[in-house]
Amino acid sequence: MGHYKSNLRDIEFNLFEVLGRDELLERGQYKDFDLDTVRSILAEVDRMSRNELAEPYAEADRHPPEYDPVQRSVTVPEAFKKSYKALVDSEIWRFAIPEGLDGTPPLPRSIYWAAAEMITGSNAAAWMYASGPAFASVIWSNGTQAQKRIAELMIERQWAATMVLTEPDAGSDVGAGRTKAHPQDDGTWHLEGVKRFITAGEHDLTENIVHLVLARPVGVESAGGPGTKGLSLFIVPKYRFDLQSGELGERNGVYATNLEHKMGLKVSSTCELTFGDGEPAVGYLLGEVHDGIAQMFQVIEYARMMVGTKAIATLSTGYLNALEYAKERVQGADLTRATDRTAPRVTITHHPDVRRSLMTQKAYAEGMRALVLYTATMQDRAMDAEARGDTDELAERVNDLLLPIVKGYGSERSWVLLGSESLQTLGGSGFLQDFPLEQYVRDAKIDTLYEGTTAIQGQDFFFRKIVKDQGQAIGWLAQQIQETLANEVGGDSLAAERQHLATALEDVQSMLGTMFGYLMSADPNADGGDPRNVYKVGQNTTRLLLAAGDIVVGWLLLRQAAVASEKLAGDLKPADKAFYEGKVAAARFFAGQVLPRVAAERSIAESTDNTLMDLDEAAF
Repeated sequence: MGHYKSNLRDIEFNLFEVLGRDELLERGQYKDFDLDTVRSILAEVDRMSRNELAEPYAEADRHPPEYDPVQRSVTVPEAFKKSYKALVDSEIWRFAIPEGLDGTPPLPRSIYWAAAEMITGSNAAAWMYASGPAFASVIWSNGTQAQKRIAELMIERQWAATMVLTEPDAGSDVGAGRTKAHPQDDGTWHLEGVKRFITAGEHDLTENIVHLVLARPVGVESAGGPGTKGLSLFIVPKYRFDLQSGELGERNGVYATNLEHKMGLKVSSTCELTFGDGEPAVGYLLGEVHDGIAQMFQVIEYARMMVGTKAIATLSTGYLNALEYAKERVQGADLTRATDRTAPRVTITHHPDVRRSLMTQKAYAEGMRALVLYTATMQDRAMDAEARGDTDELAERVNDLLLPIVKGYGSERSWVLLGSESLQTLGGSGFLQDFPLEQYVRDAKIDTLYEGTTAIQGQDFFFRKIVKDQGQAIGWLAQQIQETLANEVGGDSLAAERQHLATALEDVQSMLGTMFGYLMSADPNADGGDPRNVYKVGQNTTRLLLAAGDIVVGWLLLRQAAVASEKLAGDLKPADKAFYEGKVAAARFFAGQVLPRVAAERSIAESTDNTLMDLDEAAF
């Protein structure tokens, strides 16, 4: 048994008791799956995650991959290789690739991401190294007929793949990238440049690695221009290969020129990759010239869902590890007998502040699990429409709206709570490597940084997912919350919680109105418009993102509590009774102790001025 503690009971509660995912099964594109089959898949992923995937977690952190500067190669520890092989051999990835690419009939995305939670919570690096099939799907969807063969080889020969986006001097400013691609007479391209922070950029887990590289084509007539519009996506393999047989040929001119030494997630080899240094880095244009950023966003959106899922999964196992410790750790007397030296010592679950901490962790972990799975139901809707040859624009819009909350809110809340609450529950023991919490904290920080920092998620949430969308998706989501309130879900027993949610929703809507006002007053063509007022928006985008996340989580927890309340009216086994009581308690705690804080965020947003922006840099 490894470090990982799963919560399959809560996953299935979300999927089948709240979200009704069982209703999708045995019909349409899911006709091959019944409820028992899906439960058995989830149970097997749960078993694998707690055992094979979790076992090398600490060892891989203590003995991370090694870089050979002469060969410019990376060697992954042997214990980790066993976990990687177990994940690949499980073929869970086949449920998410096209059937034409040798995928199985698809699972609903909600069930797929439920499985992903357990995998990323137990061994996120294994999931990242095993991203080849997901990237092969991108090539399959966007490539020429010949390039579809590359995608097939990636599946047949189990090649790995990477997303090669970031550059040393560009960072999150993707459009500032300087890597260039030069066209060749044979239809290939030669890439030149340096990329940084490339996850799984070099390793010895597979015979080949296929890099998807953003670069700027040279000498090609187009309307691409500067910035992201001028970028294209190229397929650049580590080894060149025969397109029919897949047999490897000569080494391509892409090498790992550095291996980053990181705070956490150490077994994931994060590399600097150099293209065309001394020998050509031969690549193949994917699709059309200057389609690169749109194609890359297909990868980025998947990656952001994964990062949020990983973060939330880590908080969940962090909480469950803390809970186990708290139930066993005996320290101090009950607070009602604190001055009685003869009072018996009690486990720390008897102490009020420990209970506050544990319920905080539980409410967020279970609420954000609901957030991930609810977001995935929008992906289910979009997939169902696609299977019918149709498009569900609303589902796609709402999914787009929720992704920055899943990634930005999920990673921020998880990282903070893992350190301030989960590790803290263990006291000094939490600071030791005897328990997994210190590694969880180190591994989780990256989730707030890669695939777009929290600040970027906040700006994306406001400017693209709300303003550019003209408020359609967020308006629909607010309507769903209003309907829950209007229908008095949960009856009298949850009336106070509904009122907290209603007040917090009003506060967020007021924040939005304030920020729209700042944005409109920044229009220089408007009467009295001051472009600097956009700074007021920029000071509040992260605040809005986190407040919106609290609203959605509070709403989803309330829905869960309503279902649990109905169950509690029946005759239950003791374990089920405790489970449902916990669901009600978590919703009440979150509504009463988290949602009221949104009012303070509203007040701060409304009182924002540009004093901060007027301050001389020297004052900092």
